[in-house]
Amino acid sequence: MSARDERGSVRRPALSRLVGAAADDFGARYWSVGPLLSRSDELGEDFSDLFSADAVDELVAERAIRTPFVRMANEGTVLTSSRYTASGGFGAEIGDQLSSEKVLEEYAAGSTLVLQGLHRTWEPLATFTRQLVADLRHPCQVNAYITPAASRGFDPHYDVHDVFVVQVHGEKHWTIHAPVHQDPLSDQPWTDHRDAVATRALEQPAIDATLRPGDVLYLPRGWIHSATALGDTSIHLTLGVAALTRYEIVERVLAAAAQEPGLRQSLPLGFDASSPELESIVGDTVRALQQQLSAPGDLESTVAQRLDRRLRDSIRPEPVRPLATIDALGAMIASTRVQWRGGLSARVEQDDSGVRIVLGSKTVSLPLECAAALDRIRDGRIERAGELADLDADSSLVVARRLVREGVLVVR
Repeated sequence: MSARDERGSVRRPALSRLVGAAADDFGARYWSVGPLLSRSDELGEDFSDLFSADAVDELVAERAIRTPFVRMANEGTVLTSSRYTASGGFGAEIGDQLSSEKVLEEYAAGSTLVLQGLHRTWEPLATFTRQLVADLRHPCQVNAYITPAASRGFDPHYDVHDVFVVQVHGEKHWTIHAPVHQDPLSDQPWTDHRDAVATRALEQPAIDATLRPGDVLYLPRGWIHSATALGDTSIHLTLGVAALTRYEIVERVLAAAAQEPGLRQSLPLGFDASSPELESIVGDTVRALQQQLSAPGDLESTVAQRLDRRLRDSIRPEPVRPLATIDALGAMIASTRVQWRGGLSARVEQDDSGVRIVLGSKTVSLPLECAAALDRIRDGRIERAGELADLDADSSLVVARRLVREGVLVVR
């Protein structure tokens, strides 16, 4: 059996927009290593197609955004949600909806507005985020920070995920310091090192720069940062990357080892952790673990599948439009053009019996004659529905209809 995983474009178009020419060696020189500041004149970008001040006003005033997709903060203090949310009136009485009047009041008083999860609520960013996930092969999400002039939303801190900071409006001054805790995991927040972070923030910064529209700053997790808006309103996007780590490999190796009955045994009744008995138990357990990990079997394949499932569960592919899809299925003919669903992560397996598309909770089985066309379409090519298999046009059309109905392909 062979397995082919979705890889994303070699060109990495979304990453190239963020780091320009550095995309060629970004993985070796910067990824999880150190910050990178890319200026707009180098990138030739202003990112206005992704987000803008008008987008902020539309989201606040017209989209009925609710918590937890929004929060506000002032000089390091997160405001209680009641200060910027309210009921939506008759038919929408729950008081967790963003109030444009309250936002105006708090913003005018110097509070930063944070619009969270924009990869789910703003289509241009949803599309771009899917492209970035395909480039990085790590889960990504997007927040927007809208800060009044001369205001700072949060004290110096570090994040437990990598970020690309994209300035889209106004100016913001950033101060960056080296980590006090290298490569923090998700359960190792900056508050665990609050004093060390505060002390490091008083030292000479690694980067002390003002970001203007079109500038992009990459920060690996753990790098300490704070920012202050200058002049007019500042709007920047934070594209957060929840990097898969070597520790997650360890966790998945241990999960595989849990299949060994000897490693699931209870400790002795009345066990005393301070007794010499512990040394013997630890030794026996380590030997059993080593034996399990060295036993014949495809541990690498098992771990790879678990990591692939972790990535698949962390991202959402391009949404499907149910009613439009039903109409498209009814109107589909051999010349209808179809494409792999954007951002869909799947494992394609092939053997002599056929091809299987593994989609987490379900598997779609197809004739072996579909293999070559699936390779082409997963590479981003658009195919005609009547040419998806080395079969007659009618049989190929049946395959295309099924893949659209299963949410694997979309009609273009």
